[in-house]
Amino acid sequence: MASIHEKFTEVFCSCICDQCFIFFLLAIVVLKLARRAKIKANINLPPSPRKLPIIGNLHQIGPLPYRSFRALSQKHGSLMWLQLGQTQTLVVSSPDLVREIIQTHDLIFSNRPKFTAARYILYGCNNIGFASYGESWKLKRKICVLELLSFKRVQSFSVIREEEVAELVRKISEAMMRDASSMNLSELLLEAADNIICKCALGKKYTNSRIKELARKVMIQLTVVTVGDRFPLLSWVDSLTGRIQQFKATFRAFDALFDEVIAEHKKVQREADHCSTEKDFVDILLQHQKGGMPDSQLTNNDIKSILLDMFAAGSDTTASTLEWAMTELMRNPMKMKKAQEEVRKVVGHKSKVEEDDINQMEYMKCVVKETLRMYPAAPLLAPRETSSNVRIRGYDIPAKTLVYVNAWAIQRDPELWERPEEFIPERHGNNQVPSKGQYIPFGFGRRACPGMTFGLASVEYMLANLLYWFNWKLPTSYTSAQDIDITERYGLVTSKKMPLHLKPVPFSF
Repeated sequence: MASIHEKFTEVFCSCICDQCFIFFLLAIVVLKLARRAKIKANINLPPSPRKLPIIGNLHQIGPLPYRSFRALSQKHGSLMWLQLGQTQTLVVSSPDLVREIIQTHDLIFSNRPKFTAARYILYGCNNIGFASYGESWKLKRKICVLELLSFKRVQSFSVIREEEVAELVRKISEAMMRDASSMNLSELLLEAADNIICKCALGKKYTNSRIKELARKVMIQLTVVTVGDRFPLLSWVDSLTGRIQQFKATFRAFDALFDEVIAEHKKVQREADHCSTEKDFVDILLQHQKGGMPDSQLTNNDIKSILLDMFAAGSDTTASTLEWAMTELMRNPMKMKKAQEEVRKVVGHKSKVEEDDINQMEYMKCVVKETLRMYPAAPLLAPRETSSNVRIRGYDIPAKTLVYVNAWAIQRDPELWERPEEFIPERHGNNQVPSKGQYIPFGFGRRACPGMTFGLASVEYMLANLLYWFNWKLPTSYTSAQDIDITERYGLVTSKKMPLHLKPVPFSF
């Protein structure tokens, strides 16, 4: 009897302790929520749509968030507050606010949120795109801007662009002879963009699909918003669903690939002539690693994170911009004719389009600018995070607020642009420059995209060749150009949901 009594007492006390512990946890949660509500009551947050308990405004965000944000901002203002799960979020949809951020608060808005996918795949957010603002980030960005992506360096890669675009033209010609109906231009553009970034960054093309498959996987996984991103207390769910394991597997695969690339480059450097001038991104970074100042040494992980940046922001943005440019030119035959006439007049009867010719193609450059206005590769730019409390337009923005700048909405605002939903390259003619904050496809301020010069060089040269060598027709299944599907697919880079199929016809003088 005594042992049963003791057992009962032990179980009873254990239950009481468990209940006390649960009650204690609940009390802490209630107190924290009450404290948060009290703090919020004392600050003046921007206007916000009505939200539901727990999920906040998540139910109001559709598959194309930039469109959802614009619809909500039209009702609640260009400075709008949202609660996405447990994430406090600010949406900016006005060039005036962008200018105010640039001029007054750029430093406070220069941090990046550390989403789960980026932490696992991008070396703990050690890269340029997702790293928090600080000395390490400034050093890496400086190296990229001066050593990898400067105008002089971009010019040095012209031979690579010419070789790969010549290969693209050859493949289009071959595809044209194999199939008289149409060809998947989107696929060929992505392959060419991949080859350019591979040769510039790693020194060679990868004939197997390994690196290209990994690059696509990274692009997809970096767009994943996990349960833990919206509800930190439930981050354990991401392990149960297998998300974390997927991120780790992708990281390991890319990390192993970059280890091979770095080892191969070091071996070549030991054996090759030190006077060689042909250097890719890896060579330049290794040179900086070996000969840099003591306070600017790069680790192998630093090099790998920078290379991963090149792939995450390089090939898909180029291919997507070209895809949209050709789509809009097909939908606007007079614009297509005008662009082709200019390109062919500048190039004349030469055997190839030379990069020096591009500077004379003013209208074609306007086509690229208008494409980036209507279809920015990152419609919400890269998300930002406030590093401290800040006050804007009389509203209080707390530290650690997730910030989206809706570039897509700003660049289609009817108060800023005449007929904004129409493709009008002429609006960019005569070197007209939109007011600051009105045209921001490459971001702005400290966190503006450092690869703008590199990206534009590839886009403009590839587009000039597409317009020079071929006339383009719709597939026979289309009744008109309006049959081309322009539905978007949202991701780290927003592209056409359906690939662009066109029929090339060789042009001959």
